[in-house]
Amino acid sequence: MQPSDLTPAGFANYPPQARALAVAHLEVIRQLPLSFLPNLLREVIDYDFKFPAERSAINKEFEVISSLSSGERDDWFRGFAHIALSPALERVDWVNQPARFAEQESAHLWTTHQQDAFRETATAYGERLAAAAPPSPLPAKRLGIAIIGQGVSSYGEPLFRNLRAHGTYFNKLSAKNGLELLLAAVAQRAQAHPVPYGHWYVDGGEAIEQIPLVTCVSYKALDGARAALLRNMQGEIQHPGMGPEELRTHLAELKPSDLGMGKAGDPVLDRFQLKVFTEGSGTQIFSTTFAQWSAREALRRAQPLTLLVRFAPRQSVRPMNDLLSDSQAKPELDFTGSLVDADMGAYYHWINQQRLPGASQSVFLAWFEDHQQAIVVSPALPRGVESQSEIDLGRLLELAFS
Repeated sequence: MQPSDLTPAGFANYPPQARALAVAHLEVIRQLPLSFLPNLLREVIDYDFKFPAERSAINKEFEVISSLSSGERDDWFRGFAHIALSPALERVDWVNQPARFAEQESAHLWTTHQQDAFRETATAYGERLAAAAPPSPLPAKRLGIAIIGQGVSSYGEPLFRNLRAHGTYFNKLSAKNGLELLLAAVAQRAQAHPVPYGHWYVDGGEAIEQIPLVTCVSYKALDGARAALLRNMQGEIQHPGMGPEELRTHLAELKPSDLGMGKAGDPVLDRFQLKVFTEGSGTQIFSTTFAQWSAREALRRAQPLTLLVRFAPRQSVRPMNDLLSDSQAKPELDFTGSLVDADMGAYYHWINQQRLPGASQSVFLAWFEDHQQAIVVSPALPRGVESQSEIDLGRLLELAFS
């Protein structure tokens, strides 16, 4: 089937809001090249489970495409129209399984040496789309906070080495009530700017508290879902012919209910947490990887105004079969290794924050929990310097936003 053959009935299996969106833009959808369309439908089919920022982006994309004249549309999508697809690929149910089509298309592009052409065309399309639909102004400067080193009594190596060139390093910080001050800052921002999914608290262990108007994700709270997933993966691995690609496809098709999730009444957050486990590598077994991946995906998808990530000690590395079996009730914790992981995780947190709108005015703080070391990246503070000031974390945040 080609896009021009689509009818409203073709979207009967889509969730309600996704179906309504597709049918409302059916005339435009019919005119898009098959090499491009399933990649758009991959976003549309999950519309009901996406964050407001993602829904806004999809809506804007349809608005821009719909506003193009026939000649402009031909110009925008000419490169996609020149991509040659195989008959087997065209027979894939790309309407109801757009993600599977996209995976097979990627393999086809590599084997037919069309990957470079597709990438260049997609990049040019993305640049045009961004120019036609610029981001809306933020209601407040973005704030990222990374708390690392939980449970580490001392550490002699330099921390925040990758971040020091970009901000001010403090080594005489007052650590008293540091965690409480940072959580209070998150709560205050959520009260001042009550944006849905606009403020997050991710904990690699057990969350300290549930903060009103703040989306909370924690490794400990998802123990049941994580254990269910590990059992599921172990069972699938035993099947003959089950390789990495097949396992990935199986994981992509899981639903929150398959892991005992979906009882909290927030299908958007349930789907997000499921994807953290099924799309992330190591998120199922290492709490530091879980925290880092959750932060990455929250920034990429929800684009929050505030994101606090607190890293917790992860289990020590063991043979992979033991890790996947989750057989050790109380695994040995690697405190120093977790600190090293979290230090790099904080750097990635800042990098991902810098990819969002308003990056030049955003603030980022990383703190060695219960210790005197922190780094702050802010337009209000100098870069690449070390401060001997004795200051607490609350006052430090005020200074960063001044």
